[in-house]
Amino acid sequence: MGESVSTAEGGAVKHSERLYVPWWGWPLPLLGGGLLAAEIDMGYPGLRGWLPYVVLLPAVIALMISLGRSKVKVTGGDEPELWLRDAHLPLKFAGDVEVIGKEEKRKALGRDADPAAFVLHRGWVGPVVRVWLTDPDDPTPYWLFSTRHPEKVAALLRQPASKA
Repeated sequence: MGESVSTAEGGAVKHSERLYVPWWGWPLPLLGGGLLAAEIDMGYPGLRGWLPYVVLLPAVIALMISLGRSKVKVTGGDEPELWLRDAHLPLKFAGDVEVIGKEEKRKALGRDADPAAFVLHRGWVGPVVRVWLTDPDDPTPYWLFSTRHPEKVAALLRQPASKA
């Protein structure tokens, strides 16, 4: 649990997770790609009828893999940071941290959302974490992101910079 892995930047990874698409999210897009390819195949019989299968099914697979490339990472060391894909937030600018459950997520992403917020949401991941920013020069009020381990991530983000 408390194990850290050193990175090339000199910090330590306290938490890292990939928001991959679970197995139950794959059949419907693959079925849709297959049905679309079959419909095109019926219009163009023969050798060129197989071209949609060769193009569409790998395209669907590539799309599903790209949807699962989002990564949530908290690093420690001298300057701890929160990384969401390529964006990073030094934890010295992190204020209040909230864990928002599945039930309240709709409001946080809907009517209560600020359009200037940074959001990394994946619908197949239940809870989200909101981190309010304290940087007066940043127009972003908060970061809202999906994570499968909201309590652990929130605890790491609440640690003072000297302990993270």
